[in-house]
Amino acid sequence: MKNKLFQNSDEYLVSQYINGEESALETLINRYQQKVFSYILMVVRDKETAEDLFQDTFIKVINTLRVGNYREEGKFNQWIMRITRNLIIDHFRKSQKMSFVDNNNNEGGSFIDNFSEPTHSIEQIMITKQIHESLRSLITLLPEKQQEVLMLRLYQDMSFKEIALQTNVSINTALGRMRYAILNLRKMVEDNNIILTY
Repeated sequence: MKNKLFQNSDEYLVSQYINGEESALETLINRYQQKVFSYILMVVRDKETAEDLFQDTFIKVINTLRVGNYREEGKFNQWIMRITRNLIIDHFRKSQKMSFVDNNNNEGGSFIDNFSEPTHSIEQIMITKQIHESLRSLITLLPEKQQEVLMLRLYQDMSFKEIALQTNVSINTALGRMRYAILNLRKMVEDNNIILTY
C-alpha cells in the first residue's frame, strides 16, 4: 500500500489523509523530510535546533490538514517549504541571532560575503554578532517572495533553475527577485547607517 501511495501526487495523498488514510501522511513525510530537514539545518546550523524546527514544521502541517485549512491545491511542496521558512524566521526573531553561510557564487555575493567572514578577537565577534542581528532584522522586512529566493539561494544553495521550479516562476523572475532583494538590503543598510565591514 505504501509503495503504491508513493507513486501518487501530493494532492492525492493530502486528500487521502484528510479522508482518514494515515499512511498517506507517512508517505508525504517520507517524501519531504530530507529536503525540509536539510534546509533547516543549513540555515540554523545547529542539529538540535534543526530537529525541533523540523518537528514543529510537521506538527503544523498535520494540524492544518486535520482542521481542513489546507487550500494550496497543487502546491504542497511550496506550502510546506513556506511553513518551514516562516518557522525559521520566527525562531530567529525569538533567539535574536542568525548564522550566514559563505556563498561566493550568488548574485550580489560580495555584499553577502561581508557577513560571513571568520572572526577571532572578542571585538570582532561582538561586531559580527551586531551585524548579523541587524541584517536579520532587515531580511524580515523584505517582501515575502524576495525573502524566499534569498533564503533558498544562500541557505539551501539552490541554483536559480531549482529556485524557479520550486517557486513556480521563470528563471528570469527568480533572478530578478534575488537582484531586488540584494538592492533592497543595500538600500536599507544605507538608510539605517549600518556598517558592514570592520
